[in-house]
Amino acid sequence: MLKEKNQRISTILAFALLPLSGFATDIYIPSLPSMGADMHISSIQVQLTLTLFLISYGTSQLFLGSILDAYGRYRFSIGALLVFIVASIVIAITHNIYIIYAMRIIHGISVAIIVIAKRAYFVDVYKGDRLKHYLSMFTIIWSAGPIVAPFVGGYFQSTLGWQSNFYFLAAMAVIITILEIIYSGETLKDPHVFNLKKIAGLYVEMMQTATFSLGIVMLCFAYSMVIMYNMTGPFIIEHHFKFTPVVAGYSSLILGLAWMIGGFIGRALISRPFYGKLLVNIILQLVTVILMIISINFITNIYTMICFAFIIHVGAGFTYNNYFTYCLSKFPKNAGMSGGLTGGMVYVMLSVLTYVVVSIIPAKDELNLSYSYLVFILLSVVVMYILFRMNKRPGKMPITS
Repeated sequence: MLKEKNQRISTILAFALLPLSGFATDIYIPSLPSMGADMHISSIQVQLTLTLFLISYGTSQLFLGSILDAYGRYRFSIGALLVFIVASIVIAITHNIYIIYAMRIIHGISVAIIVIAKRAYFVDVYKGDRLKHYLSMFTIIWSAGPIVAPFVGGYFQSTLGWQSNFYFLAAMAVIITILEIIYSGETLKDPHVFNLKKIAGLYVEMMQTATFSLGIVMLCFAYSMVIMYNMTGPFIIEHHFKFTPVVAGYSSLILGLAWMIGGFIGRALISRPFYGKLLVNIILQLVTVILMIISINFITNIYTMICFAFIIHVGAGFTYNNYFTYCLSKFPKNAGMSGGLTGGMVYVMLSVLTYVVVSIIPAKDELNLSYSYLVFILLSVVVMYILFRMNKRPGKMPITS
């Protein structure tokens, strides 16, 4: 069990592990073109390493939470860290893309275990206002991964090559694992009985609630815009605009900040009418992407691309912040399961959707990126309209947050 004298350090370690999913996906984004060239594979093949991670990470979240509630957090977390270390090293030393695919699937599962365990840590250890304080920091801490990782990865790529990104992930995990063994411990005091039939029944009930399911779809479209850029941006910057991986890293950092800003705006406007603020947001996104497409006829460079993408990503962060709250509020008695289902389904759906869109609209130039954004924005308009109509049915309470 966790010793009280180690609680402070253990809490810091838990916060340090929350952004791991962002680091595992974003640190090697500037290296995607170099990985493809080094292994003599196409861009779509190397982009699949991201897709497979997202699928395994999302799918795992659908059931791992219930397992950790029944059998504990600590041992699973330590085991997952050790597996993550081995998988990272294997990726760094191999040039076989199929082995990398397998390791990225293992990455996704192990990161899901770690992140779910550390989210649960705070609920196990803290109560009341202190718990609320820590939970309110989750989004900010999680955002650190997508912001810092590609910036660091760009420098690793330029100085040491793409393999250094995965050696760094392994080294970081080794240090945290050692500290976890010394300072952390089991925090689950009242294990739940693992009942697969009951869990499946609750998931079916949730997914049959149309407003909840469509809310997840909105989350998928919002985050898909970010993942779409992650999959295509480095190729456009390094191949089309002829800039270095360091510049690609800086660009991803800027757009990571845009996502965070959108989340902060969402929190600041939490008391405003739900559909009113989201309508303004989607109109701004739509106008921005139309201007982006039109402007390409007159000027096309990395600065205009990042400027337009920044506004779109702020809007995506705003949408995600609002709809995540919307989905979690649907089942307050099963907040843990609804949170796991929401996060898991979003990752599973967006991994497939973004891969399909990238296959149809390849990472070629700024125009193709703008078309990709347009697809997700138009889909968001359709789903939001359906949700609005459903909310206006007689007997439905209006949503204000």
